[in-house]
Amino acid sequence: MKPGILFPILFLFLSCSEQKDKHLGLQPYGSFPTAYADSISKTLTDIYGFKVSILSSKDIPSSTFINVKSPRYRADKLLKILKKNKSDSLQYLMGLLEKDISTTKKDKNGKTKKPLSKYEDWGIFGLGYRPGPSSVVSTFRFRNSEPGKFMDRLKKICTHELGHNLGLEHCRDKDCVMTDAAESIKTIDNVELALCQKCKRRIQ
Repeated sequence: MKPGILFPILFLFLSCSEQKDKHLGLQPYGSFPTAYADSISKTLTDIYGFKVSILSSKDIPSSTFINVKSPRYRADKLLKILKKNKSDSLQYLMGLLEKDISTTKKDKNGKTKKPLSKYEDWGIFGLGYRPGPSSVVSTFRFRNSEPGKFMDRLKKICTHELGHNLGLEHCRDKDCVMTDAAESIKTIDNVELALCQKCKRRIQ
């Protein structure tokens, strides 16, 4: 065997092993359906190789509630609570809820995007630290989708937010699940339920 062959094989083995050692907790809030959590668990295990545990449901923290444009829960506050409450046995924790969530949308300079009336409390599908230990996903904004499309959207959004937790940025490959939704659910419909090869290499 040539000396240069062993390293890439060993590197690939270690990368896969590191992913399998990761443990993600799914934290349902309110009446989030167990069947949805089960489907998300299987999808994230298949894509990332994580061990996934579904935790007991909790009430949505009242401190995250806001009623500016409509009754919503602040996603950024939920991220902080999830991070704080994450047990040592979990590397990542993803909150799942059916209520509407929002955040303040920033521009490229880190300032609130204009007009403020639109973006200061901006409704979203999901949000995750990049990188970081927590993310949150809501079904509220696509809740009226037909069943097959609904589950496809939910799986893609969860895969996308966990990708951010692993450090992935938005991807320019329009087929990659890490593509920026660009404020449209149609973008999510057009991507694959998979990472492109470039994003796969980045997390390995």
